[in-house]
Amino acid sequence: MLVLKGDNPDLFERVQEKNLSRQYDLLLNCIEIGLAQVSPTAFDKYTLWALNHVAVANISQFGGRFREEPIYVGNHIPPHYSKVPDLMDRFISTIHENWFLWTPTQVGAYALWRLNWVHPFIEGNGRTARATCYYMICVRNGSLLGGNKIVPERIRENRQPYVDALRAADEAWEKGHLDFSEMEAFLAGLVQAQLTDAP
Repeated sequence: MLVLKGDNPDLFERVQEKNLSRQYDLLLNCIEIGLAQVSPTAFDKYTLWALNHVAVANISQFGGRFREEPIYVGNHIPPHYSKVPDLMDRFISTIHENWFLWTPTQVGAYALWRLNWVHPFIEGNGRTARATCYYMICVRNGSLLGGNKIVPERIRENRQPYVDALRAADEAWEKGHLDFSEMEAFLAGLVQAQLTDAP
C-alpha cells in the first residue's frame, strides 16, 4: 500500500510528515540503546534499514532494503547498485574503526556525507542520512543533546551550506582524499545552535 506524490500530493505530504515523526521516535530508541551499550558496534545495517523503512512507509515499496537498481541524484551518479552491500559494510567498518579517534561532529559528518554519496536506498536517503548523523553525534557525545530544534531539522532548513559541504567532500573523494571537514564545520555550527536553544 502506498500513495504517490503525483496522485495525491496533500496525502503524500501528510504521510511523509508522519513518517518523519515516527522515524524520530525510532531514532530516540536507537540513541537510547546506543548510549546504554557504550559501543560503536551498537550501530549496524539493521539500524539503517529500520530508520529507512519508517521514513518511507506508504510512499515507497522498497523501504528498509538496499537498492538493486540504478539511481541518479542531480549531477551526482551514485555507485552501481552491485557495489552497495560492500560499500555499506565498509561504511559501518569505518565508523567502528574511527569511533574513538573522531569527534562527535566528525563521525556525524562522515556518516552524513558517505550515506548521501552511496545513496544505498531507492527513497529516503537524505532522511536516513540525517537521522544516522544525529545518532552518531549523540551516542559519540555520550548523551542526547538538548534543544528544541534538532540538527536534522536545522539541516532541512539550511540546505545550501549542506549541499555545498556534500559537494566539497565529493570533490575531495574524486581526487583520492577523505576530507569532510567542511561538513564537520557545518554540523558543529548546527550543534552549537541547538544547544544554545536548550532550556
